[in-house]
Amino acid sequence: MLTTLCYIDQNDAYLMLHRNKKENDINKNKWIGIGGKFETGESPDEAMMREVYEETGLTILKYQFRGIVTFSYNGKTEYMHVFTSNHIGGELKECDEGTLAWVKKKDVFDLNLWQGDRIFLKLLLETNEFFSLKLIYQGDCLKQAILNNKEILHEK
Repeated sequence: MLTTLCYIDQNDAYLMLHRNKKENDINKNKWIGIGGKFETGESPDEAMMREVYEETGLTILKYQFRGIVTFSYNGKTEYMHVFTSNHIGGELKECDEGTLAWVKKKDVFDLNLWQGDRIFLKLLLETNEFFSLKLIYQGDCLKQAILNNKEILHEK
């Protein structure tokens, strides 16, 4: 599966989505960036810009492609294309997937996040280098993390 994720950055805060509206949601009650699945024929940036517009009403005017996260979970593989943007247009609207909120970057790690999200959010905040991150989950538990082909976490 191919997906996108965008962290929109304004006034030292990220626009975060609290996934609290959909039933049977793998992200239920988690805080995540803005994104979703590719549609047929879309490039990563096209999918990201469409998802941002659909979920927020905002238009991405300029962006940076920051990395690829490979998720392995429940016998499935997902390739998530991670972007950041601090150039947006439009008016923020209500999202039908959850509650949107601007969260100060210093407070992001206090939110209910996936363990692997903490790793790539730290990368987004600390470096501008492109990264490749592989996250292997067993249920909700992160078992292994490999950053740029180097293991950084291994749980038994």
